[in-house]
Amino acid sequence: MNLYRKVIRKVRRFIAYPADLKRMYVEAYFYLAWARVLKLLPFAKVAPSLGEHMRETPYTSTTEQDLLHRKVSKAVHAMSRMTWWESQCLVKAVAAMKMLERREIASTLYLGSGRDETGKMIAHAWLRSGSYYVTGNERLERYAVVAVFGNRTKAEVLSPIER
Repeated sequence: MNLYRKVIRKVRRFIAYPADLKRMYVEAYFYLAWARVLKLLPFAKVAPSLGEHMRETPYTSTTEQDLLHRKVSKAVHAMSRMTWWESQCLVKAVAAMKMLERREIASTLYLGSGRDETGKMIAHAWLRSGSYYVTGNERLERYAVVAVFGNRTKAEVLSPIER
């Protein structure tokens, strides 16, 4: 099948999606681009925008949040295959984190390092929200956690008296 037919088929399939899913896919594409730009900057400048350093968020979530976790995960993974730039683990994790942050859902970004089969040092990033791993949950046991960034919601930041 030639490239033209593949593109037409994908466009037709996209047009058939519900409007809310289309918006989420476009949003995922935008945040993947934004995260890729952030990856080009020095990490010390980007780190404060990722959340509180070495602070995890709770492992609990509501049923509605679990549904959103799955939708965001699906949108980020699907659109990462459509980008013309590299959209690997860190880019996907940051994009998903920003999408969840926009919906006021807490998440934790993990940065880890380990070794591949040849003994070469490798790095990995993954995102957890509640007990659901939104991105990067492939073979996590291979990586030692180096840094954690917890992105809390506004309601969690307020003390019980302020609520």
